[in-house]
Amino acid sequence: MKKHFLSFSLGLLISGLSFAQQPFNKKEVLEDMQLANKYFMEKWQDVGKTIITNKERPSNIWTRGVYYEGLMALYEIYPDETYYKYAYDWAEFHNWGFRNGNANRNADDYCAAQTYIDLYILEPDSKKLRNTKACINMLMNTPQLDDWSWIDAIQMGMPVFAKLGVLENDTRYFEKMYEMYMYTRNKHGDNGLYNPKDGLWWRDADFDPPYTEPNGEDCYWSRGNGWVIGALAKVLSIIPEDAPHRDQYIKDLKAMAEALVPIQRNDGFWNVSLHDPSHFGGKETSGTALFIYGMAYGVNNGILSKDKYLPVIEKGWNGIIHEALNDNGFLGYLQSTGKEPKDGMPLSYTKVPDFEDYGLGCFLLAGAEIYRMK
Repeated sequence: MKKHFLSFSLGLLISGLSFAQQPFNKKEVLEDMQLANKYFMEKWQDVGKTIITNKERPSNIWTRGVYYEGLMALYEIYPDETYYKYAYDWAEFHNWGFRNGNANRNADDYCAAQTYIDLYILEPDSKKLRNTKACINMLMNTPQLDDWSWIDAIQMGMPVFAKLGVLENDTRYFEKMYEMYMYTRNKHGDNGLYNPKDGLWWRDADFDPPYTEPNGEDCYWSRGNGWVIGALAKVLSIIPEDAPHRDQYIKDLKAMAEALVPIQRNDGFWNVSLHDPSHFGGKETSGTALFIYGMAYGVNNGILSKDKYLPVIEKGWNGIIHEALNDNGFLGYLQSTGKEPKDGMPLSYTKVPDFEDYGLGCFLLAGAEIYRMK
């Protein structure tokens, strides 16, 4: 009996150690990603179908651009041909171009270029980048630095510059990207949209001091901050180790991650309003997914402590899987488009947001980074 008990105890110990070392079942992570993506692809089989909410919009706007960014992340870890074809057909339908043409300074519009560049890398053809280069080179060759006046634009725009800098082996793209980022960080609004004291960002100049939430705290919108940490992770994953200003992006990602840990909810989500949980403070999927993505990238690349951040990532991912992901693949608790905590509220497990695409993109980015964990 003693011998059997000893063997049983040893087995439990080994099992426990294995579990501690492998907090994620990669097979299940991939299946959950595929389930959510299948729901969307079946609902939107026509890649060129316009999106109708309060008005009609083309399917190459930023919301869909973020989705395809996530789809390409899924394709990278699981290269299913149907994913590639879905993205390629979308780019072809839009002639590899943007909603408002190439003379376009709005990052929401040229966000689609992230996927165009990815598709070009897989199968080079100059037509795929003609519009992208025309638009971004115009930004490069004009002096303005203040285009990204809202923090969402950091995610929509920065990775495009990073990808082109690598593709063209031209550090001028990195320099312009940095200058535009730092203008948003330090100059928009009164003193920039980043608050180094709290390690978080105001969405735009409408929300920096003296604006406050009802509890007197600064207004830090979950998804807005998610866009920033997601952009930092994405850019760091693209640019070379010796790229200029890399240290700045690492410093900011670390500060944001540090600020997010103590305000994570017990269920794994983050509140819509990060510093005032009583003011539209409920759990929200897109911001949570972006925070997980940024932290998972940080852990995977030695920027963040695995001991400290892995439990945070695990709790966040499990929260989304168990409380937001429906059996049919629909993602609940997803805030509609907007710019502050109150927009699109209240949320629920079954409530459909005005756009279903960008939340899925955020979820796929997070899942792909978790899947890469060793």
